[in-house]
Amino acid sequence: MVGINIILALSLNLITGFCGQISLGHAAFYGIGAYCTALLAKIGMPLPLTLLAGTILAGGVGLIVGLTSLRVRDDFLAITTMGVGFLFVGIVRQQDLLGGEMGISAIPSSGLGKIGFLLLVLVFVVLVTIWNLFVKKSWMGFAFDAVADDEDTARLLSVDVAAYKLAAFAMGTALAGLAGGLYVYFARFIVPDDFGFIMSISILSMVAVGGIGSVAGVLSATIILTLMPEFFRFVSDYKLLIYGALLFFVMRFAPGGMAGFVRRLFLSARSSSGAGP
Repeated sequence: MVGINIILALSLNLITGFCGQISLGHAAFYGIGAYCTALLAKIGMPLPLTLLAGTILAGGVGLIVGLTSLRVRDDFLAITTMGVGFLFVGIVRQQDLLGGEMGISAIPSSGLGKIGFLLLVLVFVVLVTIWNLFVKKSWMGFAFDAVADDEDTARLLSVDVAAYKLAAFAMGTALAGLAGGLYVYFARFIVPDDFGFIMSISILSMVAVGGIGSVAGVLSATIILTLMPEFFRFVSDYKLLIYGALLFFVMRFAPGGMAGFVRRLFLSARSSSGAGP
């Protein structure tokens, strides 16, 4: 589950962390990948094809949402994506083909065994992490930074803002779909509430607490926030309260998240060690 959440958080980091596009409905694309994978697995399709189909479908829907969101930004974009999340859950609940409120159960196993499936998830975690680092340091990452900082200035510098926003949405939502497909084979049972607004906020918390745009920070925060309810059972009953408090604290006192806090400590230590008599 830690590995699946890392893929999910890094997928949002591509959209929000790198390109500055706030998404409050990211769990919908996680759900699209999950439901597509579950339905195809139920009819006997092999794991590679189900994961690929879920990834492509989530990325395709993300591209459509990106197209409809090109004319909005900031708060309006957040509200638009939040609406997509509510729309997805509402549609799933009303469709008997998708299991309705009862969800989809008895999903076939991956066929890889526990160790084999764990290794598969770890491989995807490594690949998605490498992709995030590559994008961050590439020309695409610099263009994303320009869009995130100031779209109007980016246009003046001949940056195709629409194209890069669409690229961020397509990549991020496709990877969310991949995480959804892996979750299906892990849980083997899904319900609409697994992909609701609360899940979207949980994903955003992992990105914000780790440090928006920081790959290492997002990795660290995701591991901590996923394992915390497991090691401290009393925390699980108050998970949403804790996530809300963490978001408030980070936005108010540490906008750079864990990564920014560690960076400041490091610079402070260097400054102190270099300040001799």
